[in-house]
Amino acid sequence: MQQVNEANFDQEVLKNDKPVLVDFSAVWCGSCRQIAPFVDQIAEEMSSDLKIVQVDVDEAEPLAVKYDIQSLPTLLLFKGGEVKAAHIGGAGKSELLDWIKANI
Repeated sequence: MQQVNEANFDQEVLKNDKPVLVDFSAVWCGSCRQIAPFVDQIAEEMSSDLKIVQVDVDEAEPLAVKYDIQSLPTLLLFKGGEVKAAHIGGAGKSELLDWIKANI
């Protein structure tokens, strides 16, 4: 999964033609590690409809502050440069898929 930071966030997320799911996480976050395989699988399965990127909140703290990330993991779905939906906390693959499909 592609890592994004302040330097490339606008180009990779806000200016993207596809909807973009941004996974705000951290290396030390257990729930983030738990959902990571599901997010990776969804990224492969939905690559034609959706781009998925990851932001490490410790390495890109200004982005975490800008988007008011208070809990990890937080998934934000961007469309047309704006946040359209948010999912906070752990989840199974089917729950994540359902949430994504309902919001793209």
